[in-house]
Amino acid sequence: MEALKKEEYYTIDDIYALPEGERAELIDGQIYYMAPPSRTHQKLLHFFDRTIGNYIQLKAGTCEVYPAPFAVFLNEDDENYVEPDISVICDPSKLDEKGCHGAPDWVIEIVSKSSRSMDCFTKLFKYRNSGVREYWIVDPAKEIVMVYQFEKETMEQYAFGDDIPVGIYEEFSIKVE
Repeated sequence: MEALKKEEYYTIDDIYALPEGERAELIDGQIYYMAPPSRTHQKLLHFFDRTIGNYIQLKAGTCEVYPAPFAVFLNEDDENYVEPDISVICDPSKLDEKGCHGAPDWVIEIVSKSSRSMDCFTKLFKYRNSGVREYWIVDPAKEIVMVYQFEKETMEQYAFGDDIPVGIYEEFSIKVE
């Protein structure tokens, strides 16, 4: 008779115990290590952070934008911790010095070869079920943006260069170049 392999189960304490500089996310008690981002990834991250932040400031909005690394504790548990590339949070009661407790209103993930299945499947499911209102998956290799508006139960695909309407803001669109 073959012995069953015991699956490791991790908590947020294990994330905080990682060596300095090592980044990982925790989904349903499983650790997923993150590869260092590429230059293209960082350029897109900066573009979204600046574009969204400028819009919020121009409109004197109350939402706040946070680029990675920024801790998001998706559920009221110790087994889910993610660092979305961009988090937009409109409820200030969710924020403290550790990060965001609960679902951001809008999340953007920039896909890399190593994060594709995580961003397109695992996180898509987690974000939808945790209460994220809008989720963008930006794929620089394919030059497309998948936009999920969970409240409306819609999914649209846009090409880089298209005006992409932002669901949580009526008069805001972003053109990814």
